[in-house]
Amino acid sequence: MGVVTENVSARPTMDDLVQRAGAMLPWLREQADAVEAARSVPAATIQAFREAGFFRILQPAAWGGYEMNPEAFYRVLMELGRGCPSSAWNLMILGIHQYEFGKLDPRAGDELWAADRDILVASSYAPCGKARRVEGGWMISGTWPTSSGSDHAEGGAFLGARLFDGDGNMIDHRSFLVGRDDYELIDDWYVVGLAGTGSKTLKVKGEAFVPDHRSHSIIEYTMGHGPVIYRLPFAQVFFGAVASVIVGFANGMVDLFVEHMTPRRNVFMGGPVAAANPFVQEKLGNAVLLIRSARARILQCIQEATVYAERNEPVPLDVRVHQFLDVQGTSKDCFAASHMLFKKTTARGIFNTSPLQRQLRALLVAGNHIAQNEDDTSALLGAYLLGQGLPPGVFELPQAS
Repeated sequence: MGVVTENVSARPTMDDLVQRAGAMLPWLREQADAVEAARSVPAATIQAFREAGFFRILQPAAWGGYEMNPEAFYRVLMELGRGCPSSAWNLMILGIHQYEFGKLDPRAGDELWAADRDILVASSYAPCGKARRVEGGWMISGTWPTSSGSDHAEGGAFLGARLFDGDGNMIDHRSFLVGRDDYELIDDWYVVGLAGTGSKTLKVKGEAFVPDHRSHSIIEYTMGHGPVIYRLPFAQVFFGAVASVIVGFANGMVDLFVEHMTPRRNVFMGGPVAAANPFVQEKLGNAVLLIRSARARILQCIQEATVYAERNEPVPLDVRVHQFLDVQGTSKDCFAASHMLFKKTTARGIFNTSPLQRQLRALLVAGNHIAQNEDDTSALLGAYLLGQGLPPGVFELPQAS
């Protein structure tokens, strides 16, 4: 890794970053409809996030990053999600990969950020393509859907693929960093929510070579020998980021609901202000309870895992299994909370001009992300607690037969 002479004392604190995110909320809310209509986040927004330091939060210090605990990234996402869901989602996806470089061979970061430390990378981890072993690396081919923020990713994309043995048994699920010149983007992102994320399909041109130092296992949990924050399981750090931005969407719903209901009169019930309606009050209170509970779980999980990392100990499997559900249950709680609020807006909330339905649609779509699969994860934890073991390829590599 190259030597960095940046003044560490000048780097922002976590509170500084959260305050910067909060200051952006009026501007983000103002442009949220235009972002959805364009089906892409403007380059100016990505640049504003760069200038605020958001993409440096998880970036290793060796390449000019702040090398901060993922909690700082989570708290920024929780704030920005209140303003423009699509913009916050792009930050989440394009900003999580800096953490991934902390898990890779340092040569990968040296190559990507040799000339420009602000270059971004996209991803699609779903195992939709193929990878075959060759001398010195891998040949990658196929098509990957839903690559969020890919228009802004000059550095390429991390793509997921499963590996199989000669008998067809899955032996690993790996991530491969493919160069930008090795694929094309297919503009097929026409969706019900988060339309502005520009999550296009990515198609590799023929086959692309990926050297070994640009690949790692998504399943295998390795501690490595670098700074403390990169000793956490990558998949769970990523899942925590997805959950955090969802909390932001739900808190944005609360913000808008309060603004909507405070001056409103209840025509059907004889004209009292809606804010005095005990049912409106009850829904708001219970919605906030659900959202705060989800938020608290996310932060507790990262803080709990960090304790092990700081002792240079792997996060125990028992802890990881519980945290997996803690994080993946976020969407269920946040959508339930937001739907309770949406129901009380009656007819006013259903128009396309209502920002409340934009937040709700964002929650609907985000809840379908694989990182929010609380049904299977609930069964996984239940089976584990009942002594039935864990399925192979989730927390550990499958055992060779």
